[in-house]
Amino acid sequence: MKLRWFFKAFDALTPTEMYALLRLRSEVFVVEQNCVFLDMDNSDQPAQHLLGWADGPAPQLLACARCFGPGVKYAEASIGRVVTASVARGSGVGHVLMREAVRALQGHWGVLPIRIGAQARLQAFYEQHGFVREGETYIEDGIPHIEMLRPATHEATHGAPHAE
Repeated sequence: MKLRWFFKAFDALTPTEMYALLRLRSEVFVVEQNCVFLDMDNSDQPAQHLLGWADGPAPQLLACARCFGPGVKYAEASIGRVVTASVARGSGVGHVLMREAVRALQGHWGVLPIRIGAQARLQAFYEQHGFVREGETYIEDGIPHIEMLRPATHEATHGAPHAE
């Protein structure tokens, strides 16, 4: 599945893009995961948004994430609200999304350590992208989470991610 990727500041998002990313996050995080939480948490404004669109007569947002420079969410740079549409799961889009998010973040802020607050059930997925678990499990919005860190030296010691 081939996607076109865009990396944009909040103020550069069109109303259509903003609606699509909020809808996708609501479909997955609120409806599918049955989690009542306030997705619009005032963290979209300082973020850079990575959007993966499938081409076609009606382009569809299939993947997105938000990226932060150091000192915004954590001392390190970070990636959050990582989400893929249900129709794209199993196709490898989630892995492409993470590779693109790391690449875009590093292209924007430089090669830095990246910290995430991940759903604990996705630990193995994030480990495939160089993230290492740090600390104990905690509950956020009723879901077990863990912090994970991807050292800045990951690519120097493990090779650059492969593009799809």
